[in-house]
Amino acid sequence: MNMRITSYKDLAQKLLNNDNFVILTHKSPDGDCLGAGFALCYFLRGLGKRANVLNSDGVPKKFEYLAREYEEQKLENEFVMSVDVADTKLLGEKLEHYADKVSLCIDHHGSNKDYAKEMYLDADASAACLIVWELLCDMGAEPSGIIAECLYTGLATDTGCFMYENAGYRTHVAAANLIKAGVNAAKINREMFIVKSKGRIAAETELMGNLKFFENDSIAVMVVKNELMARTGLDRAELDGIAPLPMTVEGVKVGLTFKQQEDSTDTYKVSVRTVEADASAIALQFDGGGHSRAAGFTVLGELDELILRAVNAVKRFI
Repeated sequence: MNMRITSYKDLAQKLLNNDNFVILTHKSPDGDCLGAGFALCYFLRGLGKRANVLNSDGVPKKFEYLAREYEEQKLENEFVMSVDVADTKLLGEKLEHYADKVSLCIDHHGSNKDYAKEMYLDADASAACLIVWELLCDMGAEPSGIIAECLYTGLATDTGCFMYENAGYRTHVAAANLIKAGVNAAKINREMFIVKSKGRIAAETELMGNLKFFENDSIAVMVVKNELMARTGLDRAELDGIAPLPMTVEGVKVGLTFKQQEDSTDTYKVSVRTVEADASAIALQFDGGGHSRAAGFTVLGELDELILRAVNAVKRFI
């Protein structure tokens, strides 16, 4: 086990003692990793330091507003840190060369592989953005403007617009303060959770109509194939956030979403969503990880066989 940082005071000192930051975020980026990454970047630049946010897949269109004030800077003597990255395998191909160079990791995944030289881990935090908000406040800052927007976006996306169990007291306090600081929560929530393209709506309709059910309909499996995306003209990023769909069916306790990967047609990224079962423990059976109600793993093989393996693994937890 590498060194653990246990206080915001010590974590802040790491930021203050360094000047050239490379902030790594995970592939297939969501609002939390990008929100935390850009919030830290803008904050550090405000302190007169230099910082860049890197991602193997770039910034999806729906999150481009988080980067509207961002331009990459030239860095020397890089201090490499990661946010919301539980495993170096999640860095993606373009960032894999940083795998053994991460000096500091800030994360909220209990399944973190402890790969960084130093780590601040709060598995009780609903989002990496919650950790960053509390850290900045502890440092005497009052997040506002684009930093506040970044942080609110992460809180909202990682809690399903504050509907998930992880959206506890700390999360609502942070969100309330960010709204007080001027964040247009209604606009962000609408863009993140309500507005969808016609292609996305058509895809969701087809996917829900083709759900597979197991164990007296307590397990629902959804399969997203490349063919669907090609036929509907969807960008892969447009289907981010579909994992909760199987959980909208009455009686479903565990939802599994198999998403075929673009670079390998027999490789599937599987998202696990649960009501009571430990999603992280389920994902761990396949060398994955995540949170108690939301986790994931990647598998390779013939689809029907993979589904049966996953369903059999889930049976032990419901």
